[in-house]
Amino acid sequence: MMEKMIALQQKRRSKKGGFTLVELIVVLVILAILAALLIPALTGYINKAKEKSLVAETRQVVMAAQTLYDEYYGTLATNATPVTAPADTGAGNFTKAKIAELAEVDTANITTITVGTNNKINKVEYTRNGKTCTYDGATYKVDKAK
Repeated sequence: MMEKMIALQQKRRSKKGGFTLVELIVVLVILAILAALLIPALTGYINKAKEKSLVAETRQVVMAAQTLYDEYYGTLATNATPVTAPADTGAGNFTKAKIAELAEVDTANITTITVGTNNKINKVEYTRNGKTCTYDGATYKVDKAK
């Protein structure tokens, strides 16, 4: 008797060839649960990627500023006093506009660039999308906007 019922069910299923409504709903519920678990994890990775991008752009600014400052310092006369921050004009190529152009960033995002007594760039503040990355001569630190 049981074998006949199983045979009939198999015969019916083979004729239908599709999924039942209950099976489809179960699959959709499982997918929704997985999506609910993954979305918070993915947003954390997205934020980390944005911070890494900000640090990378700050590194570009530091390298561009150091390169242009070295060129500027090399052109100084022996009795001239070197500048400690990029000027808007009059400092040769050591300007924020030239630094931004070489680093391929927006000039408005460069907040501060300071040159130390050792003729090295010792402070850069770079702001983008409400976050600020600060280079202190050795490390890069990302802070959210205040």
